[in-house]
Amino acid sequence: MKSRISSKGQVTVPAVVRDRLGLAPGTAIEFIVREGEAVLRKHRAVDPVDRVYGRLKLDRDVDGLVDEMRGPRPEAARAKPAQRKAR
Repeated sequence: MKSRISSKGQVTVPAVVRDRLGLAPGTAIEFIVREGEAVLRKHRAVDPVDRVYGRLKLDRDVDGLVDEMRGPRPEAARAKPAQRKAR
């Protein structure tokens, strides 16, 4: 498949490529340039939290750690809320 760069630097992505990658108008794409070539791919937004999720190993529960950082919570906040009865 071929395409040409317009005088404005624009390129038309062939329909076959758009279909296979799921590219629709407004879809973010990224270009990776390496060793004399450019690779186009669908941009995958990665949340910074997802990047590090699960890497921290704790020797205690999260509630205990938060209590240590913020101070203990009132007893009412620690108790589990009563479950509502279905009507």
